[in-house]
Amino acid sequence: MGPREVVLEQIAHHETPVVPYSLPLEPVIWERLDEHYRGQEWRERITTYLTWCGSPVAAPSESIDDAHYRDAFGAVWRRDGEVPAVVTPALASPSFDGYAFPSIDAYINAEAKEAARKRIAESLGTFTLLAVTPCLWESWYVRGFEATLVDCVAEEDFYCELLDRLTDLCLAVVDECADIPADAIMMGDDWGDQRGVLIGPKRWRRFHKPRYARIFEAIHDQGKLAVLHCCGSVAEIMGDIVEIGLDVLESVQPEAAGMNPYELKQKWGDRITFWGGLGSQSTIPFATPDELRKEIRRLRREMSKGGGYILAPAKPVRIETPTENAVALVEEFLLT
Repeated sequence: MGPREVVLEQIAHHETPVVPYSLPLEPVIWERLDEHYRGQEWRERITTYLTWCGSPVAAPSESIDDAHYRDAFGAVWRRDGEVPAVVTPALASPSFDGYAFPSIDAYINAEAKEAARKRIAESLGTFTLLAVTPCLWESWYVRGFEATLVDCVAEEDFYCELLDRLTDLCLAVVDECADIPADAIMMGDDWGDQRGVLIGPKRWRRFHKPRYARIFEAIHDQGKLAVLHCCGSVAEIMGDIVEIGLDVLESVQPEAAGMNPYELKQKWGDRITFWGGLGSQSTIPFATPDELRKEIRRLRREMSKGGGYILAPAKPVRIETPTENAVALVEEFLLT
């Protein structure tokens, strides 16, 4: 059974002889491990189970200066920090008057599509994923984060229209994936913070749930699996996520409220696959190497019962992780 088959079997909720994994590390961690092992030969032991194959489209952007750019919606971003941030939203008020919402034509890019096709062809022994953007919570790119939270409450008609436009754009991007033979389409929408769903479960069900149901259905109509990266806590809406057909939930941050992976597995593990669950804010940087090894073994053992699990850190292993912990993590992962 090759890497691709192992992942597919897990997602089909069948136990496999080995548990698939992904191993995201910050660049400095790769360098420190190379130093520890006195070379890069250790990297050859990593099994590639999943391959990120890019997107068939390219989001247009306009460079303003070395520190700023304008995205497809017209929002201005600052890019000279660790994480890019919106500094000027595209819309100053909740109105589309005089505003040209971007169309799929702006995103279509023959070179991007060909690159995705090539990557798929080179990676057929692994589980292949295509990326789709924009996603629906990225509505805050258009209005800014605080204004979007206000719109959810005070400007519901406007916010629904914005989400409908984003949904149509997202579905058009999904359609661009139809003739590319990937295993899955992956989206990234951070619905939660450490406490719970950012806009609350009631509003999420009203605004996001029916629209994501359409998107997941379109993905399934292509014979592909629907994968979603989501940070924070979505424990309050797990039943809804399962109901609308998400196949794989990635991140599973155990530090967030209600996101204990073992409890999620017990309640939902026969209906959805969890990808992640190893605490990047807790266990990885702050446990002892032995404690970290034990937690990895427990995740592999308990989360993979009956299938439905891909082992991974909840977030890429950060620079504050002690080298001895990074070594323990890598060696435990590479046992499979």
